[in-house]
Amino acid sequence: MSYKLNNMNNILRISFVAIVTVSFISCGTGAKDKKGEIGDLKVKIEKLKKEKSSLDEDIRKLEDQLAKADPSAAKLVSRLVSVDTLRIGDFAHYIELQGKIDAEGMAYVGPTGMGGLVKAVYVKLGQKVGKGQLILKLDDALARQQLEAARQQTGQLKARLAQAQTIYERQQNLWKQNIGAEIQVINAKADVDALSAQLRAAQAQVGMAQEQVNMSNVYAQISGVIDEMNVTPGEFFSPQSAATPGAGIRIVNNSNLKIVTNVPENYVSRVKKGDKVEIVVTETGKPAFQSTISVVGASIDPTTRAFTTEAKLPSDPLLKPNQTAVMKILDYQSKAAIAVPVNIVQSDEKSKYVYVMEKSGDKMVARKKTVVAGEVYNGLMEIKSGLSGGELIITEGYQSVYDGQTITTGK
Repeated sequence: MSYKLNNMNNILRISFVAIVTVSFISCGTGAKDKKGEIGDLKVKIEKLKKEKSSLDEDIRKLEDQLAKADPSAAKLVSRLVSVDTLRIGDFAHYIELQGKIDAEGMAYVGPTGMGGLVKAVYVKLGQKVGKGQLILKLDDALARQQLEAARQQTGQLKARLAQAQTIYERQQNLWKQNIGAEIQVINAKADVDALSAQLRAAQAQVGMAQEQVNMSNVYAQISGVIDEMNVTPGEFFSPQSAATPGAGIRIVNNSNLKIVTNVPENYVSRVKKGDKVEIVVTETGKPAFQSTISVVGASIDPTTRAFTTEAKLPSDPLLKPNQTAVMKILDYQSKAAIAVPVNIVQSDEKSKYVYVMEKSGDKMVARKKTVVAGEVYNGLMEIKSGLSGGELIITEGYQSVYDGQTITTGK
């Protein structure tokens, strides 16, 4: 009886292997298009799954008969597995994206005017500077000449205007005494008006010349550290060259850093301002920095199909602008979740399932549990339904068991 059952068992197993082998060989034949071939493969896979399920059931029945007919053979048909007690705990899902560290306080030093030749530089690379500190001076010789000329012209016009005003007042007094001609009064008034206009223009010229002199002094717009210095005396320094990376003077304030990343548009409904994030900067060797999303872009970039997000970083000497970092956005969390290793979750034509170990009479058997899967993160899959916690989940050997099969942990 034992020999007969074992022989039938072997025949069933060999038949299943033969079916699988023939089916996969047939998948490689025929000249079909890719879509048709994929469809054929799916149909054959489903067919094989059904055949395997039927074969597994036949094997289970035969092994039960063998165990009853020959109790000493029960151990031979028991499958060795490893189990773990299923616990209820925290489960979190993160969206992981690569980003770049930027400084909120970063500015390129530049002239406010047209620029000019650099006369002197008062700072050096790595130096701390304060907002409003003098950084460099441009050659102001021409501007000072123009300022002096404007001042001289203003002084001359003031003297001429004073003289013209005196003549006008004298002509007025004479005209009131019926002495002289009216035209003399009119001409004197015209001279006063003309000189007044010239004086106003000259004074404006002094103001502009003074502004040009002031523009030769270039100051720091923010407090921070000089982390880029590419300007030397004698060079021409303009607003255009100042704003060119690698060609000017840059000040960075590392006390206000942030991570900037682009989030694919399919996450637009799952990411919002205030969401918790973890920021990992591998080079620091430190644990993840905790923060929250401070900025969510209002539009989708038409090229990348993504929107921008930002999160503030703490002040840390190991964090530098332009470092790469990983932003992990917490988009789902459960405090009482059931999660299992994603690799032990199998699927058939109907659903996903796992195997657990249960007692059946005086033996332990594998039981197939249909489950509804949730989020997957960090090698774990949340189970929404089908398990309640406390089960002995089969973590090793699950690929080679079937529902109702006798199993053992070897203990």
